[in-house]
Amino acid sequence: MRLLTLSIAAATAAAIPVVAQEMATDYENLIRTRNLTGENVYTTNEAWDEGTWADATWDAVDAGWNNIGEIEDVILNREGEMVGIVAEVGGFLDIADKHVMLSADDFRIVPMGNDDYAAVTRWNEEQLEELQDVDQGWWE
Repeated sequence: MRLLTLSIAAATAAAIPVVAQEMATDYENLIRTRNLTGENVYTTNEAWDEGTWADATWDAVDAGWNNIGEIEDVILNREGEMVGIVAEVGGFLDIADKHVMLSADDFRIVPMGNDDYAAVTRWNEEQLEELQDVDQGWWE
């Protein structure tokens, strides 16, 4: 029995590097939150019933998009999945701005160059300003 236990332990120990290698992540397809926070939020200015939002992918920020705010925070659930972002919209020089949460279905992440990314949404600035404010009191 002891030999069987030692054999299982040895096989498990030998498999750990293989499991670690299999769990190795494709880092080129990951985005660090520090490369998102503080970056821009753009709108496509496209009506909700137009275009192909569900299937859209972009390789860069489009010159026709409007910069309407910035990413203030990234929101995760307890399982570690991103469920949305908090966007700072409206106002001028941090006066009269508003923080709103966009669910993950309402934006896409678009590269902006070396390790910088932006969020793009079909919501326009007026629609975002109508959303519930998610100031610090929202979290408590």
